[in-house]
Amino acid sequence: MRSGHASRTAEHNALFRAMESSRPAGRRAFDDPLARKFLSWPLNVAGYLARTPGTRDVLRTVIDHRWPGVRSSVVARTLLIDRWVGNLIGDGATQVVILGAGYDTRAHRLPGLGAVAVYEVDHPDTQRAKREVLERATVLASSDLHYVANDFSRDDLTAGMAAAGYNGRQQTVFIWEGVTNYLSADAVDTTLRWVSTAAPGGTLIFTYVHRDVLTNPAGFAGADRLLSTLTRAGEGLTWGKDPEAMPEFLKERGLSLRTDIGAAHYRPAALGEAAREICGHEFYRLAAARIGWASSGNDQAIAVANLPTGHEA
Repeated sequence: MRSGHASRTAEHNALFRAMESSRPAGRRAFDDPLARKFLSWPLNVAGYLARTPGTRDVLRTVIDHRWPGVRSSVVARTLLIDRWVGNLIGDGATQVVILGAGYDTRAHRLPGLGAVAVYEVDHPDTQRAKREVLERATVLASSDLHYVANDFSRDDLTAGMAAAGYNGRQQTVFIWEGVTNYLSADAVDTTLRWVSTAAPGGTLIFTYVHRDVLTNPAGFAGADRLLSTLTRAGEGLTWGKDPEAMPEFLKERGLSLRTDIGAAHYRPAALGEAAREICGHEFYRLAAARIGWASSGNDQAIAVANLPTGHEA
């Protein structure tokens, strides 16, 4: 991410959510009416075109050809995380911490989040841009929505979160979506160790990439083009992990892996049979971990099998 600028990848993800939200009510995976407000030129043109069925289909085809699997992966993981968060709040979580929030709008669109404290943590530049958009759109925030400016590469989360009112003794859901692959190994380690200090039984939902994509992008469909695009945007991939090593990696940091699935698995789980024909972005993974090792009832809340399917990709 270039200094002084909001995250470009956060804007791309907002475009994919806006495109999905423009589909007919019975066919969309979710509804994110705020997503299009974060789009600047030329993505705002794409967001506008996506509101017309014919041009929306052409736009989807172009994007999916240029960056195979990326759009559908973002849509699927958004739906899965939405469901998991709702289930976990239903199981008694009283706080949600969104790490590297970008243009995430869950605090405004998920009904369950209106009843819990939400902390959005992000780089100051991106957070500033987001808040300016929401203010211009006169979007009213809950009194229990708190913004914490933080650069994961250098800032200490402990002080900033405490100042915002975060309570480490409450059951908490942490969302770390689309962030780890842009950080250093030290920043990932430091953040995970901070999360592990929260009350046992809480849940961390996070994404990461298979480390092989960093050294052999040609081994994954479309990865060469995607990595080239990210590099030009100043947001190249920097960290990944072998999925086989993830359980022990988390254990060393006070976390217990509960679910870890790749795009080839979570797309069909979220989007239904049509997603089985999609290829690309298979290096991308969605995982959930329990904080500590105490027995907890949240395994069922993050089970992929619980998610209704049938949405078209």
